[in-house]
Amino acid sequence: MNSILRYFPDRLQNAINEQTKEKYESLEEIRIRVNKPVILKFNDFEQITRYFVNAEEILEILQSICENSIYSYQKQISEGFVTLKGGHRVGITGSCVIENGKIININYINSLNFRISREIKECSKEILEYILDLKNNTIYNTIIVSPPGSGKTTLLKDIIRQVSNGIKLKGFKGLNVGVVDERGEIANLYKGVPQNDIGIKTDIIENVSKATGMKMLIRSMAPQVIVADEIGNKDDIDAINFSVCSGCKGIFTAHGYDFEDIIVNPVLKKLINRHVFEVIIFLDSKKRGEIKEVYLLNKKTLNYEIYNLKDSSMYITR
Repeated sequence: MNSILRYFPDRLQNAINEQTKEKYESLEEIRIRVNKPVILKFNDFEQITRYFVNAEEILEILQSICENSIYSYQKQISEGFVTLKGGHRVGITGSCVIENGKIININYINSLNFRISREIKECSKEILEYILDLKNNTIYNTIIVSPPGSGKTTLLKDIIRQVSNGIKLKGFKGLNVGVVDERGEIANLYKGVPQNDIGIKTDIIENVSKATGMKMLIRSMAPQVIVADEIGNKDDIDAINFSVCSGCKGIFTAHGYDFEDIIVNPVLKKLINRHVFEVIIFLDSKKRGEIKEVYLLNKKTLNYEIYNLKDSSMYITR
């Protein structure tokens, strides 16, 4: 907690300490808005404090997270966030400065959102049962689908770590994993160093589009597995097809509640129709990090069938 609080003025530090006390382990976000009360978001509730932050304090906090050199952090600021040591991220909003159609800076900062990074190791133990192809020491092409806030990125971090390191108890040898971390939310690089443990055989490319990043990794690092978070546009399809045709396996995530949601998405529908994914996993929107449904590709009929988690049976053919 001190790694976050040190960026705040003393009075704000004291106010947050007073509100969190023994609850800091469940603290996820600290939202700071100019002339509004600071709001603390915990796992399952929000707490509105009595502390109001003025514009001068927001600038003071920004100076602190930028190590008193806002200019050297201009590129990160123009992308809407700054990554802190420890993997924490600060979202930034204000008045955007546009040049040649691109955001080159954000002035008059009015909101800061401190998103607290925590690793939950071994949280992917259950989901790996469906992803790992132990017979061939590889993985099945997989997409993990859930609404925002259901824990898919947290799961993805641990999946990457385990696939990269290998799992001795299962006889699974680690694979070379290439991660396209477009928004810097997986590895949480700080000055080039991953702040999260994502395995010993993992290469990360950050702050580049998923489509460009996948092709760069395949050409330069020869990954056995490609990973990207939140796919969803046409360029992603082309890059995933390129990856698969290059002999890579893939683990991807996307937003959605159920099978109908991804079929309605014209981009994801093409990947489904081409049978790129061998496993489709839906997370429970009400139980963070828990599996709701698993669809497995029947390679004989090329249909997706729901795997019943309760009795290990298959039913409902797509």
